Amino acid sequence: MPTHPLDAFPIWAIYLLTVGVGLATVEVGFYLGRYWKKRSGYHKSENVGALVGATLGLFAFLLVFIIGIASSRFDNRRDLVLAEGNAVGTLYLRAGYLEEPDRSDIRSRLREYVDVRLDASADSTKIPEARARSEAIHLEIWDRAEALARSHPDSVMVALFIEALNAVIDVHESRIVAVFNRIPVNIWFAIFFVALITLFMVGFNHGLSESQNFVAQLALILVFAAVILLITDLDRPGEGFLQVSQQALSDLQQQIRGGDP
Repeated sequence: MPTHPLDAFPIWAIYLLTVGVGLATVEVGFYLGRYWKKRSGYHKSENVGALVGATLGLFAFLLVFIIGIASSRFDNRRDLVLAEGNAVGTLYLRAGYLEEPDRSDIRSRLREYVDVRLDASADSTKIPEARARSEAIHLEIWDRAEALARSHPDSVMVALFIEALNAVIDVHESRIVAVFNRIPVNIWFAIFFVALITLFMVGFNHGLSESQNFVAQLALILVFAAVILLITDLDRPGEGFLQVSQQALSDLQQQIRGGDP
């Protein structure tokens, strides 16, 4: 489910595109630096080298800052899975306070709810369908809760059940927000803009000195592309090498599968 312009590109394509554009930018900088030296007679590159060093430092700081943002959002999505597992588990147990047929019907819907959530986590294309079904289950259970509240207005057990249901709905909304809470496009533009300027300056400096070190340049570009790959992976839920563990929901599924305890 694309929620960000960069989602149109697979993660591996972003890595290869970054490497290709980086190499091209360095080469353009190198030839322009050599051309500038021949035209102007400029033969000292110490000043440009100092600027390149400063630009690399600023760029490294920017990457560290962005990695911190992506990592914190990844951790938030992971914490929400645990929170949802606890909330649904509590609601499942508190459904035991209710009389039949409400108890069995609500627990059956909660088992379906957990299955739907796990299916969506395994296949991101199912997220819209899972969201719709999850919210439909919320409404179905809430209708039961309203009827119980009207028929048992002074019941502490019903109040505890409704409290647990509210917690499940709140966590669901938090997880939806977390899916769409991505690194803004403007920040991505800033990353690539600063990267291109930095790589251009590296090539330009080598052009002034006419001593291009392709191995060193390639290593720099590969490292930069790897960092971009890491940020993209952290920022893209449901895809990539770094996936939020669904162990809390999987454990809950095993506990509640097969019927009432």
